[in-house]
Amino acid sequence: MCLVMHCNVPDVRCTGECRCDPRFDLSQRGSVVAIQSLDSTRGMEHTHRLPTPRDPLPPRFLSCLADFADLFTRPTWPNALTLLAGVLLSPGRRTVAAALRILGRERDPKFCTFHRILNRAAWSSRAAASKLLLMLIASFLPADTPVVIGLDDTIERRWGPKIRARGIYRDPVRSTKGHFVKASGLRWLSAMLLVPVPWADRIMALPFLTLLAPSKRFYAAKLRAPKTLVDWARQAALQIRRWLPERYIVLVADSAFAAIEFLVRTYASSPDCGLTPTCSPFHRQSAMAAADQRSRARS
Repeated sequence: MCLVMHCNVPDVRCTGECRCDPRFDLSQRGSVVAIQSLDSTRGMEHTHRLPTPRDPLPPRFLSCLADFADLFTRPTWPNALTLLAGVLLSPGRRTVAAALRILGRERDPKFCTFHRILNRAAWSSRAAASKLLLMLIASFLPADTPVVIGLDDTIERRWGPKIRARGIYRDPVRSTKGHFVKASGLRWLSAMLLVPVPWADRIMALPFLTLLAPSKRFYAAKLRAPKTLVDWARQAALQIRRWLPERYIVLVADSAFAAIEFLVRTYASSPDCGLTPTCSPFHRQSAMAAADQRSRARS
């Protein structure tokens, strides 16, 4: 930062016999003051000017997302792209505020417009999930390959007076076989497409549909009947069957969904869908070892 000291000096004209000290040459005082205003602390503060509007995502990303444009209205679609770009770039918790902050739009006077995409804008998340599933299948699976769908629940730790669907569940990470740990939050059921990804050299789970599965206490003051986690899984499986009527679907889930009621209701709603309980080679080997141990104990 430049500092200029103004002092009253007499007007002394240099002649050929005297030489002016360059340190006291004030002939360039106007340009020095201009530099001072640019380098001042006030000039380096954040301005209220917003960046010029432009596409938040590269053209290659936009070409992949073009199929989702008809799900949104014309004013909502550019805001949805901006919010998606911020979610992809923001580290930590992916909230609307974090997405706008990482894009440098935290001072946007119309920030509430981005919040309305999730609570007021007219668009169907179910239709978006259907298009996403069809896009993933077309990109990673041939036409004659079975579609493997994984079902699993996860807990999002949220709290607050306005989060009414919050419940208390078993923490699958910190709990052990002999130690039960509770966790408070929202329980989500996620449906994922299990496909081999070529550049990763492994099978990855690509989520395309997420359902909120609240606890039984949430339905205490409601008129509708409560739904269990198995009921939500059955509803998700039937929805996927309606999206893929001509494909062979394989459902993969853990023991939380191993219920006869789930198999019976799914078969009753879709008789043309054959369900056969299977297990992995590891579980098959463990079951054979347990049976062998019981036979030895009896003998």
